[in-house]
This record gives sequence, structure tokens and C-alpha cells, in this order.
Amino acid sequence: MRRLLLCVPMIALLLTGCGQAGGNDAEELALEIRGEYLEQVPWTAQASITADYGRRVYQYELSAAWDGEETILTISAPETVAGITARLQEETGVLEYDGLSVETGPLNQEGLTPISALPALLEAARSGYITACALDGETGELRIDCGDPEGTPGEGTEVSLWFNMESHALTRGEISVDGFRVILCELTQFTKETGDTHGGEQTLEDMG
Repeated sequence: MRRLLLCVPMIALLLTGCGQAGGNDAEELALEIRGEYLEQVPWTAQASITADYGRRVYQYELSAAWDGEETILTISAPETVAGITARLQEETGVLEYDGLSVETGPLNQEGLTPISALPALLEAARSGYITACALDGETGELRIDCGDPEGTPGEGTEVSLWFNMESHALTRGEISVDGFRVILCELTQFTKETGDTHGGEQTLEDMG
């Protein structure tokens, strides 16, 4: 069994500024969505991951689920690694593979890999330091940017997240390192249980 340490910064919740598009509406929605993702309720997802190493580009499709204790990720494409399962234990932060691991190498100093990208994006949704947010009326999405509160824009690891404004489901995520996008994650399905306040589920299906 292969082990990989997944290091995701637990940055304090602060909202420093939102883009002018949408003004206070974007800020209020960002805080509402943050609160919902902080509830840490079970979720399932289907995602396409593109990892860009500069001279090498890898593409994966995977399913993921979090049950409150661990995240289980199962690769469905490419065919050469289909069926490989990885488990991320919340308590240890260690990504464990059943079978062969996906040896493509880390994308940043924290050990980010294509398989750990989706959990990293969801961790940013819960606890990333928000540097900007804006509403896009044409796509019906809210964009939230997260980064190092003491860093310089374009340096270090930065995360951009897109959420459906109606369902609040995560639709897309990008991770950049020193201004270069290393991860593009496009979600074709995301279902998250909601608390008693809203009831039911938040669901995004068949986006493309």
C-alpha cells in the first residue's frame, strides 16, 4: 500500500475583498457557501482532472466520496490506471493507495498531486483565505479566489473555485503555482447533503 502525505494549508477564514461584479451580493453568497461547506456533510463527485507539469500533461477521470471520516477516490480513466483507489484519512492527512500508485510527481512543495487535487479544492472551499470573489451572471456562477494572506499575487499556491449560484455546488476548480495553472478540475457531478436549514441535497449533474 502506497502512502503519500497530503498537505493542505488550514488558512483562517478571512474575506479581504470581492470583485466589483456583483459587489456585496458576491461577498454575501461567498460567505453563505463557505458556511455550508464548513458543515462537512457527506458528498459525492465525478470529476475530470488535468495536471500540467509544463512539459507533461496528464488527464484523469475519477469518482470521489467523503463519508465524514475519509475520502475515497477511484480512478476511471485513463484505462492504464483505471480502478486504482486512494483513501484520505481526515485525522492523518495521508493519502493511501490500494494497488499501484499514480507516479506523476508532486506539483508543489506541499506534495499536491492530480489525485489529491479534488480534496485540496474542497479544503480551500472550507478554509482557504479568500482574496477575491465575483458573480458571473452569464454562467450563473460565483468565482472565489483563495491565496496566502501574506503572499504576493502570482506567487506560491493559489486556488480559484467556481460554484453554481443556485445549488451552491462546486463546478470547477483551478490550482496555480507561481502564476502557472497546474490543475484544472471540472466536475460533471457534485452532490452534497445539506443541513436542516436548507434540507435535501445540493446537486450538480450533467454540466457538460
